[in-house]
Amino acid sequence: MAPALAILAICAGIGARQGSAAEAPEPLTCEKLVLNGEVSAGHNWKMAFGEGWTFRVLPIPKDKTAAGIGGWDLVVDRDAPAGFPDAVLLATPPYNLINPREVATTYGLRAQDAIGWNPRRFRFMTNRNAFRQAQRAYLLLNRYGELGGKGKEVASGRKKKAVDRAKTRFMKLAKESSPGEFDILDAHLTPGLGAVEPYAANWALQSAKTPHTEEPPPDGTPTELGNLDWIRFSVTLWVSGSWRAPGALQQPRIPCPE
Repeated sequence: MAPALAILAICAGIGARQGSAAEAPEPLTCEKLVLNGEVSAGHNWKMAFGEGWTFRVLPIPKDKTAAGIGGWDLVVDRDAPAGFPDAVLLATPPYNLINPREVATTYGLRAQDAIGWNPRRFRFMTNRNAFRQAQRAYLLLNRYGELGGKGKEVASGRKKKAVDRAKTRFMKLAKESSPGEFDILDAHLTPGLGAVEPYAANWALQSAKTPHTEEPPPDGTPTELGNLDWIRFSVTLWVSGSWRAPGALQQPRIPCPE
């Protein structure tokens, strides 16, 4: 099983050449878009941010909810949804492992640990054609366990060559992504009573820095993971090029983050 593919986390830009300041090219500028919202457990939130793209905060699927897991997935998709996988999942590794796109009690995170992972930084695709191609490549690679999950064994020959080509193509496409940040401004939660996972120890310590209100369990019985009941948040997206954003989101252009 191949390890999860590493995606180069950059905002495409122009490096300064050696020489005098007069010879250096102007840095690439980005449109900085700030979206604000709130969402409660089991509900979704969405906002269009231009060029046919929408940011969504979607509740964890029902199959996970039935297992006592709650929270939300951060999703960037077309205004008319283009299906799985979305543009955040494609550009934000690791795959099939704990990931900043899940604001949830997944992978053993308790509710208080989930809000301690704050802010969360992710990447997302904005080129429609690259997005479609990356979706197809991801589904093929995931089927054969090339993204860290379980999959079929790739036989030698023609099929292996196709998978190798898809891997190379996927890595190139995923570089065509932009940076984003999800910041929890306030939360209501029921803390979990379970032991903190070793990888979440720092988030557990940081949870006190995220404004929040602790509430009693809805049925009076505490659980290992607790519950995320409501969050208020701010999303910052940096998009390069001549981006046409809705009027309420337009702001002066700034240098793209490195």
